Amino acid sequence: MAIEKEQVVTMMYELKVEGEVVDSNIGKDPLEFTFGIGQIIPGLENRISGLSEGESLDCTVPAAEAYGEYNPEAKQIVPKEQFGDLELKVGMPLQGQGEGGQPIQVVVTDIKEEGVEVDFNHPLAGKDLDFSVTINTII
Repeated sequence: MAIEKEQVVTMMYELKVEGEVVDSNIGKDPLEFTFGIGQIIPGLENRISGLSEGESLDCTVPAAEAYGEYNPEAKQIVPKEQFGDLELKVGMPLQGQGEGGQPIQVVVTDIKEEGVEVDFNHPLAGKDLDFSVTINTII
């Protein structure tokens, strides 16, 4: 049976960026998601559409179909007081809140006298993603 909208799919995957493995569930539990409702990035969802149980695929998802292009204007200076006693370091990932209250990840890019510069871009924004996937089950 081939993957269709609103089916529950489990899969194993390895994600590489510029040849380096940045995420993988190999040797762990399969990733489980409902196909066609936006639970995985659109570019990967499009590429696995129609695969059947046991099938594998190696593919590249361009940045525009993954986490978007990098936006250099998506940085903001936040007052240091908002971080309390947290010991901040450049490169440190932090959990923030988006305009709608949804959780987002930000990264500390600079610590200045007037505040802390955080980057709201996803860490993989602007990067092409190389996936190796195997479909385990389709329900």
